[in-house]
Amino acid sequence: MTAIDPQTITEADREARRARLFTRINKADAWFQVLGLAWITPILKAAAGDNPRAQMKEIWRLLCVPLLAIAAFLVMWGTLAPTVQTSLGAVPGPQQVWTEAVNLHEDAQAKAEKREKHEERVAKRNERFIANGQPEKVKDIPFTGAPSYYQQIWTSIQTVFFGFLIATVIAVPLGIMAGLSPTANSAINPLIQIFKPVSPLAWLPIVTMVVSAVAASEGGLFAKSFLVSAITVTLCSLWPTLINTALGVASIDKDLVAVSKVLKMNTYTKITKLVLPSALPLIFTGLRLSLGVGWMVLIAAEMLAQNPGLGKFVWDEFQNGSSSSLAKIMVAVLTIGIIGFLLDRVMYAIQSLFTFTSNR
Repeated sequence: MTAIDPQTITEADREARRARLFTRINKADAWFQVLGLAWITPILKAAAGDNPRAQMKEIWRLLCVPLLAIAAFLVMWGTLAPTVQTSLGAVPGPQQVWTEAVNLHEDAQAKAEKREKHEERVAKRNERFIANGQPEKVKDIPFTGAPSYYQQIWTSIQTVFFGFLIATVIAVPLGIMAGLSPTANSAINPLIQIFKPVSPLAWLPIVTMVVSAVAASEGGLFAKSFLVSAITVTLCSLWPTLINTALGVASIDKDLVAVSKVLKMNTYTKITKLVLPSALPLIFTGLRLSLGVGWMVLIAAEMLAQNPGLGKFVWDEFQNGSSSSLAKIMVAVLTIGIIGFLLDRVMYAIQSLFTFTSNR
């Protein structure tokens, strides 16, 4: 018998483990790309011993360069801000904005504690009436304090997602119809060209009057201000999804369409088994664009209509005109930008789950 060198087995096992490790890193890289954390991959590869010099170049490009750009921006901001005067004083620098962000956080915590104490008092009050045999006096007394900064953020996020969902429900079926039928496309296209350029400033008064009339005649599950903002978002954000859906459906491989005719697929099967899987990458591109448009439109709508949310926070601080107002507005601006980025990452993550290929 030929003896097997233990050293050879050890080397083979080591190479197998190394291959498995890099397979896991490559799989994880897809999610790092989705989350905007692509710089983690070269760090892991360098730690695993995969060409450290080449990985250091990737770390420099993906992590160090962006960090240096942000640092340069902060330095320029801090240097130039005191030289720019406004009606509310000098433009606040990064330190002042950070201080106001901390103050808003502490204020939100204080308001949350007040809300908890109020709810405890109401609960004890109702328990006392129940114990005394007076259930008719039990009632829910809402907290009337001003909303905190975090509550305003949450209100805006809820509103944009509600308007975005309505836009998706309208735009995707219409886009499929326009993509499958040249006649439907000829009917829908003029409406797209007319209404797509309309500003939210024009839609807002119309939506406000319609919602006010409906709210006056019927009770509703949603507050009037919420519906006004959400419907305005819908009217302005459905067009990218509609256009991209129609384009994606119309660009399906003609051979696949021919196969569906040979197999005599009914309309439902054709759409679910052929049209949607083929058009999903472009549909999700439209959805990402629509969500971004909806987020921008929402802030403008909240400012103009004075509806609860981040837009109203910005407008209230502008009207307040205190020494800290400009710094708070800049906190809101940064918050709006960060949330917009996170919303896009969420949509990209969903796109990655449902499509085989996608573009960032």
